[in-house]
Amino acid sequence: MHERSFPRRHRLSYGVWYLLADLDELPRLDRSVPGFGVNRAAPVSFHDADHGPRDGSPLRPWIESRLADAGVDLEGGAVRILTFPRVFGYVFNPISVWFCHGPHDDLRAILYEVSNTFGEWHDYLVPVRPGDEVGNARGRHVRTVFDKELFVSPFIDMAATYDFTTRVPDERASVVVRETAAGGRVLVATLGARRRPLTGRTLASVLLRHPLVTMKVVGGIHWEALKLWRKGAPYRRRGAPPASALTIVDGANRPARTPSGAAAVRGTLAR
Repeated sequence: MHERSFPRRHRLSYGVWYLLADLDELPRLDRSVPGFGVNRAAPVSFHDADHGPRDGSPLRPWIESRLADAGVDLEGGAVRILTFPRVFGYVFNPISVWFCHGPHDDLRAILYEVSNTFGEWHDYLVPVRPGDEVGNARGRHVRTVFDKELFVSPFIDMAATYDFTTRVPDERASVVVRETAAGGRVLVATLGARRRPLTGRTLASVLLRHPLVTMKVVGGIHWEALKLWRKGAPYRRRGAPPASALTIVDGANRPARTPSGAAAVRGTLAR
């Protein structure tokens, strides 16, 4: 669900499905789940080239290198990614969320991988320290506030702040994003999901209900943009991409910093 309150009110809600995958389990899933492939053609597939440096190299060394920039060591713990997979060879991910754990499944970092429809992306890395994670009857959550660095929507100013509240996936997963700018709160976006095992039967079920989900996402983005334009929402032109591909947020509710030596990334997302 997305709900805009400024400068024009607009609300949308779509049914979608995501993949939650442990990077270390992907080779086994590739062999054991009918209809699912890793770095190969399949009805539903996960490709290294759709994430990280987008060059097809293994993702575990890449994320560990990014974590090292922030002083985070997983000590071999699990890395799980919540993302759209390729569906019949096509994918676009407005946001993928990486959950980086220590050896006792303690959450040590979250990485928000944000993309726009212009073929650009930016990573916001949030080290999770003691006290940053809050648990209650609705699960374990991490709330983080940081400045927007990547141009995403032509109907929202770049001078904006994100407020993320993210549930660490258990039987459910959720991400709530509140975006504010000079005029106050601009947008609330939510994702809420119930976890199901990854099996051939599950894939068949979701493909029947939402057969072209990734194409639906891109189509929905442009359809809703057209409706906003017709409502008279002011259009902003895209400027230069951020100077760095990575922003390190110094923990929950702490200011962000850009690591020295990080290169800007622009390119065409895998389709």
